[in-house]
Amino acid sequence: MEMTGEQLIPALQHDTWNALNDPEFLKACVPGCEAVERISGNDFQVRMVARVGPVSAKFKGKLSLSDIQPPNSYSIAFEGQGGAAGFAKGSARVRLSSENSSTRLSYDVKASVGGKLAQIGSRLVDAAAKKVADDFFKNFNEKLSSTKAHDQIHEVHHAEPVPRDPELPAVSDSALGFLAGGALLIYLLSLIVLFD
Repeated sequence: MEMTGEQLIPALQHDTWNALNDPEFLKACVPGCEAVERISGNDFQVRMVARVGPVSAKFKGKLSLSDIQPPNSYSIAFEGQGGAAGFAKGSARVRLSSENSSTRLSYDVKASVGGKLAQIGSRLVDAAAKKVADDFFKNFNEKLSSTKAHDQIHEVHHAEPVPRDPELPAVSDSALGFLAGGALLIYLLSLIVLFD
């Protein structure tokens, strides 16, 4: 099976690169992914549930990154076993390029399957792979956009700390904690009295 494609990611190239290299971020975006764990430097163990036509299986596999050129490109080699369902292995080349305030992501994938997966037929396997890729990029774009918006909101609302007035008397942290706890207790008691 061979698959090529391009996606316009609504984020800067640096942010897109960081998200593509964050195992937890990827786990949240890959349909059926249960775990992405770093084994060593550029090697990861992946566990996921996949369904291709009538065959559904849990896959456990290894993913390795190579030819890494941050933040522009890398190659991926992968192999996975799904028990009686069969196996999948292959490689991919991922390239990023800036396009205004977005990132153009291009990919080329070559993969082969064996076992029951191979018996299903290439049309079903290709359709399932395309659906997983489409779902991944939909999730990736949504999550990256929401993370970007979340970061912008937090950047806007960060107030500068107010300098301490030197004319006020010094108060210890434990005294402040006691006063804050007392104020909270009085507030809660007043709510109980008001609504009783």
